[in-house]
Amino acid sequence: MRLFAAVLPPEDATAELGSMVDELRRLPGTGAGTGAGAGAGMRWTTRPGWHFTLAFYGEVAEEVVPELSVRLERAARRTDPFPLSLRGGGRFGGRALWAGAAGDVRTLRLLADRAEAAGRRAGVTREEHRAYRPHLTLARSSREPADFAPYVSALDGFAGRAWTVDELCLMRSRLPVSGVPGEQPRYEALARWPLGRSFDGPRVGGD
Repeated sequence: MRLFAAVLPPEDATAELGSMVDELRRLPGTGAGTGAGAGAGMRWTTRPGWHFTLAFYGEVAEEVVPELSVRLERAARRTDPFPLSLRGGGRFGGRALWAGAAGDVRTLRLLADRAEAAGRRAGVTREEHRAYRPHLTLARSSREPADFAPYVSALDGFAGRAWTVDELCLMRSRLPVSGVPGEQPRYEALARWPLGRSFDGPRVGGD
């Protein structure tokens, strides 16, 4: 199964961002209905799938999940709840448009490091370590390069409400299989662990 560790923003935070994305999609030059313009070839993600990936594990054998879960539980215990908000945005070249984070980003990075270490110690981390850049993917280009500059400029003024990050989630990703254009991956929370020392076991599922 294809797994990753993540922080999930609450619904009211994603609702604010959703309103911003609606504005982005109405910008001149998006190419809506014409196949032309700055946004041509862009595939927008949807609110149910919005998350901050902490560590991507790739394909993980089912028998390894218990060990990975134990180590993620420890990572959650060692990390106190912290404030976060959605703010601004950026791009990865012409490949992806994303919203950024503000608040206690230092602790978010620490949690990402611990989630990556949990995967490494369980033997499932696939990629070499890279500096963590908090981002929530809003759109991807189906053909490169896409001109994300107008969207990044519009996102500069976006500042969402703050919330308290109080859990670490182990997520399963199911990739599209129908071949229908625009179909999104589906995400399922396999387990959730409260942050901090107060712990009474994982919160299984919930999506």
